[in-house]
This record gives sequence, C-alpha cells and structure tokens, in this order.
Amino acid sequence: MQRLRNFPPPSARLELAAILCIAWALFVAIPVSLGGIGLSWDALNHHIYLGWIAEHPRFDRDFLAASYQSFQYPYLYWPFYKLFQTGMPGTWAGAVLASINLAAVPPLWMLARRCVAEASWYGVAMRVLGVALAFLTGVVLSLFDSTANDVMASIPLVWAIALAMEPSAAPTGSVLAPARLPLLSGLFAGASVAFKLSNGPLAILMPLLWVLHGRSWPERGAHVVWGCVATLVGFLVFYGYWGWLLWTWYGDPVYPFYDYWFEGLRAWTGWRQP
Repeated sequence: MQRLRNFPPPSARLELAAILCIAWALFVAIPVSLGGIGLSWDALNHHIYLGWIAEHPRFDRDFLAASYQSFQYPYLYWPFYKLFQTGMPGTWAGAVLASINLAAVPPLWMLARRCVAEASWYGVAMRVLGVALAFLTGVVLSLFDSTANDVMASIPLVWAIALAMEPSAAPTGSVLAPARLPLLSGLFAGASVAFKLSNGPLAILMPLLWVLHGRSWPERGAHVVWGCVATLVGFLVFYGYWGWLLWTWYGDPVYPFYDYWFEGLRAWTGWRQP
C-alpha cells in the first residue's frame, strides 16, 4: 500500500478509460461464461417482433400480434432483432448486447466523481466501487442474461442526472453557454421518456437539479425553462416518428394509453383510421 501511495493517481481521463475497459470485460464475461443469453417469454412474445416492426412497420397487416406489447417503443429492440436475424451465436450476441450497456458507465462515474472528488488512490477506489455498486443489484445483473432493454432505456436518464450534477460553466459572452448543461441534460431526459414512458415520473423531477445551475434566481429560472424545452425537443426527436405512426393508425400517439385524452383532438382533426 505504501508503494502504491508513492505513485500519483491517474488522470480523470485515464481513470475513466480504465473503468470502461474493466466494465466491458466484466459485462462480456457474463454471457460468455453462460454460453449465451436466456430467451424469456417476453423475448419470444414481443422482443423479436418489436425489432422487426422497428424496421418494417406492420400496422396495416397485424393486429395485436404480440398483444398490447406490440405498441411499445420498438427501436431499442432493433439490435437484438438484427443479431437474431443474422444467426449470430448466442455467446457473441450476448456480448454485443452487454457491450451496449457500457454507455451507462461514464455518467455513473461522473456521479461518483461528484460524490468523491478526492484526487487520490482512495478517491479512485471509491469511484470504482461506486460505479460497480450501480450494477450489483440482482435485477440489473439478471438483465445481462436477458434480451430485455431496461438498462439501455435507463442510460439517457442517467446521463441527464449526471450532466445536471456537473458544475455550472463559467460566465461567457454567450447567452446559451451557462445553460449548456441544462440543455444537454434536458435532451437526454426527453430521450429517456421516449425510450420508456415509465421514465416520465423521474424525468419530471429534473428541474430540481437544473435550478442548482446559475448565480441568481432569474438565471436559475431560465435554466429550468431551457431544460424543459430541451426535454420536449428530445422527446419529440426520438419519439416523434413512432408517435406519428400510432396516431395515424390508432388516433393516439401513446396508444393504448390515455385514449380518451385524444377523443377531442380526433374529432377536431377529423381523424379516420386508414
């Protein structure tokens, strides 16, 4: 331990790179050691089907082909569908899907660094443990042996929280520069809701973090507004096409939820199912 203290701790970039490499090796080791990934009832019922309609919408041909799961946001299932379509062995397919989850590591490390900012080997160890603990619940570990996309759907929300927790930018001549972090955080928050509507109750709390940015209450209020606008933009960018398809065929962009909310809009626009 004394010898280790004689060496300076790694830079932030090197530390993150090392954590990413270690995390990737551990993520991939799970499906490799198991010889593949499990195919649950959900995988057989709608995971492959949703990946298929992400590439080839079939609302003009199918009705409840995968029950009401047919209307889930399908694009996160597209990687699994393509791997299945190519006939890739389960071990390698599991390694690819596990590697996608690596995108959750940088924001988790950013959060750990905000909690333990100490530039020492102790700080490095605490940040490594902090990132590891995020993946060590039974539910999360089980998803590495599954085709479920819950981890993937949560990644934008983790990024939104991590960016909102970063320190504010120094004042510059640009109006948007101080709002850069709330803007980016809002875009990720909107994407997270598009990926999984159940992220909405968490995303709606993001203004509590955006209000921390700014040196005066008017500036903080402006950052909250920018963050909310960015959230709406992020949601529309990622959900817009799928919402338009659901509106076209069912008159409800979040079908089958809240159908009664859109009765007036359908009547006002004269909507008719194709």
